[in-house]
Amino acid sequence: QVQLQESGPGLVKPSQTLSLTCTVSGGSITTNYYYWSWIRQPPGKGLEWIGYIGYAGSTYYNPSLKSRTSISRDTSKNQFTLQLSSVTPEDTAVYYCARQSAYDREYDYWGQGTQVTVSS
Repeated sequence: QVQLQESGPGLVKPSQTLSLTCTVSGGSITTNYYYWSWIRQPPGKGLEWIGYIGYAGSTYYNPSLKSRTSISRDTSKNQFTLQLSSVTPEDTAVYYCARQSAYDREYDYWGQGTQVTVSS
């Protein structure tokens, strides 16, 4: 059973960089053929895909967030990390990490989500 757990600060000041880590257990982030994604849900809105890092280390980002987003990984810790720079209150959301199959593009495992609030 694969488990994902998000961690990071719950409060970030405007203009700073939001940094979250997803720790994966029960499966390796280098296993073919999965993408490891970050997704968020602002209050009162739908899910928004932020980006992913693939099993081979390639990354792909939502074009609307690309200029501010970086996703990296630490294979020794089986973790992947989101960094979102120059945050504003509009980046306030519940942030999720999730695993997506490269075959059918379905998300089969999710973290529980972590609330991040951008406020001074």
